[in-house]
Amino acid sequence: MYPINDRNYLKICSEIASLMSISLSAAKKRVEIQIAKNGSKTIQEKIEVAGSVLEFCKNEKQMGIDTVNIFNDLMESVGNDDNFMVED
Repeated sequence: MYPINDRNYLKICSEIASLMSISLSAAKKRVEIQIAKNGSKTIQEKIEVAGSVLEFCKNEKQMGIDTVNIFNDLMESVGNDDNFMVED
């Protein structure tokens, strides 16, 4: 998928990134995945999809589902696993 350089689209993606505490590129990737699922073609359709993703993120935040806290909980070590490393 080619990069979308529309100002409104980028603004919505930056708001998503801010709400989720992720990078702008990660937020754009999340929106692009949803665009691909919906099969949106025009820039207006893509902006609408980005807006719906933004509303979804806002609703999650209002309901108390904060992805930052979920990620932090997952990253905590348990018991004696502070120095445990898995080698590939």
